[in-house]
Amino acid sequence: MSVEVRSESSGLSIHRAELIILLGAISAFASLSVDTYLPALPTLEKVFDASPIEVQLTLASFFVAFALGQAFYGPIIDRFGRKRPLCIALMLFALASSGCALAWSIEALVVMRFVQALGACAGGVIARAIVRDLFEPIDTARIFSALILVTGFAPMLAPLVGGYVLVWFGWRAIFWLLSILGTISFIGVFFRLPETHHPEVVVKLKLGAVLEGYRRLLADRRYFGFALAGALSMAGMFAYISGSPFVFIELFGVPPNRFGWLFGANALGFVISSQINGRLVRRFEPLKLLKAANLVQAVPGSRC
Repeated sequence: MSVEVRSESSGLSIHRAELIILLGAISAFASLSVDTYLPALPTLEKVFDASPIEVQLTLASFFVAFALGQAFYGPIIDRFGRKRPLCIALMLFALASSGCALAWSIEALVVMRFVQALGACAGGVIARAIVRDLFEPIDTARIFSALILVTGFAPMLAPLVGGYVLVWFGWRAIFWLLSILGTISFIGVFFRLPETHHPEVVVKLKLGAVLEGYRRLLADRRYFGFALAGALSMAGMFAYISGSPFVFIELFGVPPNRFGWLFGANALGFVISSQINGRLVRRFEPLKLLKAANLVQAVPGSRC
């Protein structure tokens, strides 16, 4: 497991364990950006004299930009490599997080959350591309499970940290914390992550070719089926994420600094399941596992 990755152009090298930790960290910014400020949603309603729907727009704008940004980063990193776009995205995330902390209205916060998501979504896309650059297909499932083990700590710890930061320092401190984490990750990527994209397979960045590539993907029934299954699964999770702070904090009277313990229990189950999956893929076909997982998710969901 002590595989070393070296970049011929920069001379940088990194061991597998360090690589997984670093990729897991940059992949966690989506969860951090959402989960850390969940305990503050009812507070934002009062601070900005906004309705719950207006406050939830700060989540919706993030998710919209997160989805759109991923579609753009794919062609960009095939043209310009992995490291440079990732560094730019992390800088954008840090600056946008500072903008969120300085927001003067709920509308300004919605806009800055949109920009923040454009930086946050790069981590997951580029981390997956780096894994594909370095490892054979048979190893990628285990590597991705290891990444989820790292990123899984984000939704477990983020609401806890966010709740206590909210109580002790106020809601703006949550976004200052995200800005600091983005800056630290930028430093780690800049100095430690090698460029893994091979220059001989650089793809020209042409709009027509990009759109044609996405058209072929959407026309592939097998791909579309897998994508739809994943999308519906994630939709249920995000519906819970957006509604749970108001339900627990406002309806059930759970203090903001204790909300994270309830939310973290779900994240813990997510992490445990990912590690079980990493072992199961060695014995069973991934398609059979996916069907079983969708069934397990659907049955309890219908009873909620």
